[in-house]
Amino acid sequence: MSEMSFEQMLEESFKTIRNGEVVEGTVIDVKPDEIVLNIGYKSDGIISRNEYTNESSLDLTTVVSVGDSMEAKVVKVNDGEGQVLLSYKRLAAEKGNKKLEEAFENQTVLTAKVAQVLGGGLSVVVEESRVFIPASLVSDTYEKDLNKYKDQEIEFVITEFNPRRRRVIGDRKQLLVARKAELQKELFSKISVGDVVEGTVKNVTDFGAFIDLGGADGLLHISEMSWGRVESPKKVFKVDDVVRVFIKDINDTKIALSMKFPEDNPWNDAANRFAVGTVIKGKVARMTDFGAFVELAPGVDALLHVSQIAKEHIEKPADVLSVGQEIEAQIVDFNEDDKKISLSMKALAAPEDEGETAVEE
Repeated sequence: MSEMSFEQMLEESFKTIRNGEVVEGTVIDVKPDEIVLNIGYKSDGIISRNEYTNESSLDLTTVVSVGDSMEAKVVKVNDGEGQVLLSYKRLAAEKGNKKLEEAFENQTVLTAKVAQVLGGGLSVVVEESRVFIPASLVSDTYEKDLNKYKDQEIEFVITEFNPRRRRVIGDRKQLLVARKAELQKELFSKISVGDVVEGTVKNVTDFGAFIDLGGADGLLHISEMSWGRVESPKKVFKVDDVVRVFIKDINDTKIALSMKFPEDNPWNDAANRFAVGTVIKGKVARMTDFGAFVELAPGVDALLHVSQIAKEHIEKPADVLSVGQEIEAQIVDFNEDDKKISLSMKALAAPEDEGETAVEE
């Protein structure tokens, strides 16, 4: 039996590896686009940037250091130059797929960063395995622009898992719906009609504002925004404003809100402020053919009948008055029960001259 040569003994001392096998090694060199591993084989293992990550601009020296231990998958035992081609990314993807499969079966909530914003949804990566979240499943409300999710960490569940067809679908919407249902239940268990609460303006329309109360939205109708007159909610509120309101009514899951706090009701001391005979200034708020309504204070309007505008005959108020004009008039009638006040400008007009007799000396 012939003795083995040194080269043969050295060859025998190295382990054998096969394509597709998972090997462990130690980083002996790292460049921005390449990692070199000692894998206990006669040749070193090489992991290119493309086989480490999907990020084409990643500098590998920022994520791997000499001396680190790594696992990788053998892509090719001999690349033609005596080196072993390895892939960290493919091994990570296999582990990711396993994790996604388990999450799909157990309906586990996953967290991952949004890697791409696509035309029809979001792409997230779980250990190098991609998950697609359709736009319709990103949120429980319509999202016009998904770009705000770029690079954001989001939670989701896997609702479809078919890696062979490269179809792994995630759903964020159902988590938001479930969470809102819990918050809504909690909110309704602790609120009552009359409670004063704080909320955040979520949306403003021509007829009112929707206020997020932390579990449900309440409607603050334009008629409940002030004791005074509000021409447009959009001139008063903007999204994300924090407002103090009170709960006027609860009907099933609908909440009606108001900012017309009873203690601020301008009619509380109206009997004193607007007693008959009082001369007061006000602004013309609106006009009809029979008279003009004059705002004496926010929430308090009085009627100036066309017959009380002047001593002479006036066909219609618009002939002599205009909206926004400030006038002075006397209160001639006050009805607290019906919340009606009548004014007269004619009562303040100077009495007509009855003629004077001149005496000549």
